[in-house]
Amino acid sequence: MESGTTTITTVDHDHDHDHGGGTAISDVHQDVIKTHILTRLDGATLASASCASSHLHALSTEQQLWREICSSTWPSVDDPRVRHVISSFPGGYRSFFSDSFPLLHHRSPPKHHHHNRPFLDEIISAVDVHYKESLIFSKVQENETKSDWFLCSPFRFDLLEQKESVQTPIRHVGENQSWLDHLEENLKLSWILIDPTRNRAVNVSSRSPVSVQRHWLTGDMQLRYATVISGGEDSSELVQCAVVVTCDGKVGGEMHVRDVSMQVEDLEGKHLNGKDSVVILQGAMESGKRKKERKAGEGKERFEEFLKMKRERKERKQRRERALDMVCIATGLAIFVAFWSFLLFR
Repeated sequence: MESGTTTITTVDHDHDHDHGGGTAISDVHQDVIKTHILTRLDGATLASASCASSHLHALSTEQQLWREICSSTWPSVDDPRVRHVISSFPGGYRSFFSDSFPLLHHRSPPKHHHHNRPFLDEIISAVDVHYKESLIFSKVQENETKSDWFLCSPFRFDLLEQKESVQTPIRHVGENQSWLDHLEENLKLSWILIDPTRNRAVNVSSRSPVSVQRHWLTGDMQLRYATVISGGEDSSELVQCAVVVTCDGKVGGEMHVRDVSMQVEDLEGKHLNGKDSVVILQGAMESGKRKKERKAGEGKERFEEFLKMKRERKERKQRRERALDMVCIATGLAIFVAFWSFLLFR
């Protein structure tokens, strides 16, 4: 890397190399590196830099450095409850970032059987919504997961009460498609689920919306953020963790966030109950494969693949039902003809 006119060569300080007139990274005072270089990097770049040399790796494990990165990326982690949980992670904020920043890969089923894993007592949600570079919504919520009501009811986390809304600085400028495209491009969401007992976390949001639609009746804008993951040990069984953000507002006025909620939906279009959803989410936290997003819109592509699989499954089911209906009709006609033939010729 370059700093001013000095060439900094990232060479391991344990080896003696000819730097060709440049300055080895180990020759730069560590306070300069930590204060003027590493603090300018985002989390992904810092993680890559830590692999360049053992010297950089040692400097890049500073907890304060990773805490500042996590706080700037997800302001909700400054909540005292979340800070306390992160302090128990094996690598502190560095481990938390490693769990929460990469996208979940939808083709990675859990390595171990779900039923061999102790069930979660509670889940902490740390949620942040940004419009461009500005934070417009941030909340930490704890949900218990052991009651019979939770286990048997459809799984749903709601961050706002029914009549609650949050005012935003977003100016509603129109009702055409270009405005919906603008929201899709600029409204980012992070929803991190944290297991406070086993010290694991996972981000179940696609960050950018996978769809933005206007409700046909109310005119409200509904933004969907979805991550497609394995729904079991068979990686062909997929589910989507669907986060829906509902905004309203009149043209020319400020927009309000009225709903921020999450559910888990399978390929049949059924919302899973609390027990099944937590088992899947817990498996994703502990053994779900994380991957860096290779290109913009990758999450939307996965969601569209999920919708295609959902349509194909529905069509196969309809064909089977039609075939079964035809068999039933043919059987009924055969019985009817046989019955009348019996009456006519006896």
